[in-house]
Amino acid sequence: MALYLMGDVQGCAGPLEHLLHKIGFSASRDHLVVLGDLVNRGPDSLGVLRRLRALGASAQSLLGNHDLHLLGVAHGDRKAGRRDTLGALLDAPDRTELLEWLRHQHMALHRRVGDGDLLMVHAGVVPQWSVADTMARAAELHAVLRGPDYGAFLRVMYGNEPARWDDHLGGEARLRVIVNALTRIRFCSSDGGMDFESKDGAGDPPPGYMPWFDVPGRKTQGATVAFGHWSTLGWVSRPDLISTDTGCVWGGKLSAVRIGATLAERERIQVKCPQAQKPG
Repeated sequence: MALYLMGDVQGCAGPLEHLLHKIGFSASRDHLVVLGDLVNRGPDSLGVLRRLRALGASAQSLLGNHDLHLLGVAHGDRKAGRRDTLGALLDAPDRTELLEWLRHQHMALHRRVGDGDLLMVHAGVVPQWSVADTMARAAELHAVLRGPDYGAFLRVMYGNEPARWDDHLGGEARLRVIVNALTRIRFCSSDGGMDFESKDGAGDPPPGYMPWFDVPGRKTQGATVAFGHWSTLGWVSRPDLISTDTGCVWGGKLSAVRIGATLAERERIQVKCPQAQKPG
């Protein structure tokens, strides 16, 4: 069985199908993890959700910021944005089934590969969290999102404050920090404060900040963290890091990585994508 990790699809159903064909994906033999932002900005979010849902247990997805935005819009707790491309999905006859499938996806996943830890998130982690901490924080969100009153959470999950994790946080503030860390983080200060304004590449951080994965003493350093979300960062593959968002929706590429028997065994597979949106 091969394990494939795939970067942000963002409604690009054509490139998704092309990439699955290129890697020769077999639902009976292989396993796929899409690292969040399945929908929005691309031309066919409906097709993406239908295709991934049809893969059944052979595919898992993480929830990215665009996926949570979709849930908020569908539930009436978030206004659709001017550049959203969610209309066909929201009007689809199978909308309810697709949205139920989506909200039961994951905020983080952990897997042992050989003798190493593979942690999968959409955006990143704060430096104060270990792998176990990250999975525990994700479980808190899972319980809310999969519960009957998840609409109440969707109404309060947006906002930039608090911008730093504290173990003593509770209630709405605690959940908001967890969401922001797992789905929005790019730059971070040495004490774990998150910046949510800059979308630049890793070489141009805001003053006093650095890429979250370069914070000294980050507690997930012993694991390999795979993530998407950061198209201006692009493809990065180093022992402790796999960055997979290569800007498909911006006319870049859709990328997957095949993980072998150990985390050092990696094969990148990519397909070109048509220009669907202008960055911004």
